[in-house]
Amino acid sequence: MNKLTILDGGMGRELKRIGAPFTQPLWSAQALIEAPHFVTQAHQGFIDAGAEIITVNSYACVPFHLGEALYQAQGAALAQQAAVIAKEVAQNAKQNVLVAGSLPPAFGSYRPELFESERAFTILDTLYKAQDEHVDLWIGETISSIEEAHVMASVLKGSNKPCYYAFTLNDVVSEQAKLRSGELVSEAVAALLEQNVAGIFFNCSIPEVIEQAFSDTNAVLAKQNKSVVLGAFANGFTPIARDYKANEGSQAYRDISPLEYLDFAKKWHNLGASVIGGCCGIGPEFIEVLASWKQELESA
Repeated sequence: MNKLTILDGGMGRELKRIGAPFTQPLWSAQALIEAPHFVTQAHQGFIDAGAEIITVNSYACVPFHLGEALYQAQGAALAQQAAVIAKEVAQNAKQNVLVAGSLPPAFGSYRPELFESERAFTILDTLYKAQDEHVDLWIGETISSIEEAHVMASVLKGSNKPCYYAFTLNDVVSEQAKLRSGELVSEAVAALLEQNVAGIFFNCSIPEVIEQAFSDTNAVLAKQNKSVVLGAFANGFTPIARDYKANEGSQAYRDISPLEYLDFAKKWHNLGASVIGGCCGIGPEFIEVLASWKQELESA
């Protein structure tokens, strides 16, 4: 059975839960600006729960959340600050903890129709340079289209660190998994395998759709006789509609327990996933259950 590594959970909703300043459109960047000690506290909570990888809180350090003026003035500095905070927390941890740099959607989550390649490259390259000195690996997060994956790969092509790409999926169970753009996961994986890719993840989607995505990915890997790290960090949301407008409200939570989430994680692990954590709404209590399961696997 493949070795399991525990990723952290969703940073934004955890910041809100612990009382950090948190409003739209600044979202998780607001704590960086006004009360960065909450960012430290959130990272520590996930590490205490058993996370072995924590992700830099740079997801909202883009014009979509900061606004153009604040992004131009402070975007890079905020991303760097977020990376420094994560590195310090990881270095002080009792267990070995790696820091993942984050390349987020440049124009808002789940919005492939807003994507502009040239502008996205500039934004993401800025975030890359701001974080790179302080991170151990990279995760391109919540990728909605093949075009977006290519741009992230272009930004990361010079990196000598492991680069993982996390696609967000259409929240409808079907015989072939699809990205938010409507493109097939199988096509996205085939396209990405031509790049500097250490692993393919699926994130910020309902847990139910990830199993099919792994099946489709494994089929492509087998056909091309290639092997990459597989991972997943689903969200705790209700299904996200195709006309979802980020920044115009908060997505509703579903009623999912840590043990129910664990059942999904076990299916992903059986399909080859070796990095598992959570996205929006998946807090430390979920990570603690995943970490306990990992201990059971290792002692079996």
